[in-house]
Amino acid sequence: MLFTSIGILIRIVSNSYLNVFQKILTNFGQKSSVINFYTYLGLFLISLIFISQINFSFDLFFYFIIMGLLGGLGNYFIIKALSIGELSSLAPINSYKPIVSLFFGIIFLKEIPSLRALFGIFFIILGTYFVLGKNKTSINKLAIIYRILALIFSGTEAIFIKKIILMTSVFNSFILWALSGFIFSLIFLLFSKTKPTIKSYKYQILLILAVAIMQYSTNFVFSKINVSYALALFQLSTILSVFLGVNIFKENDLKNKIIGSLIMLFGAVCIILYP
Repeated sequence: MLFTSIGILIRIVSNSYLNVFQKILTNFGQKSSVINFYTYLGLFLISLIFISQINFSFDLFFYFIIMGLLGGLGNYFIIKALSIGELSSLAPINSYKPIVSLFFGIIFLKEIPSLRALFGIFFIILGTYFVLGKNKTSINKLAIIYRILALIFSGTEAIFIKKIILMTSVFNSFILWALSGFIFSLIFLLFSKTKPTIKSYKYQILLILAVAIMQYSTNFVFSKINVSYALALFQLSTILSVFLGVNIFKENDLKNKIIGSLIMLFGAVCIILYP
């Protein structure tokens, strides 16, 4: 349990800082598709060192493709959101991931949410009021839409990552994740017809390292505990992201955003840990 706790802590910190590096790169004018591509390219090059150790079979092919597609889309939309929105306002939106799960559960699984889950939804919506703060008119609504799309894709991706972990290993799932993400990020870049120019090698390299640490620690935690439990605990990163957004990018209204983040975190726990 000690190593799992350490893995959760590493994941929380690395996830918050990779969002910082993504936002810095967008502030330099680097396009989302380019950031996405070079991030996965760096991970792909790291994976080549261990290519001979990869365990890949036809049974993994479907999960490999879906994982890459969802991962590439999720990362792309996170960067798009950060390019036009505040880190401290967007990070807590990830707490809506449990609501997305409940929604699809009602439609596809005929699972009716419990009273406690409905309380959780109420607290997440209430927390949003504080996170957006007094300057709601200045909030970029498109950034919110991009962030919601990102959490839908990344939340679904987690299921396929867990499946590959169960079929192979933490290490193997990480390498396959990097390879599949590279394939789809390259496709996205080609479709965007954007010139692949790196604005800052320093922050691009830091981003690659942060993503590598984040994803490996995520896979490790997934291998130890239920995915839904892990997703709930990962919400703690929103509080750190709020602090980083306010201190690094001089974003406003720290008090209300912290209050909102805590309320949304409580709502997420109500839904995920106690369905």
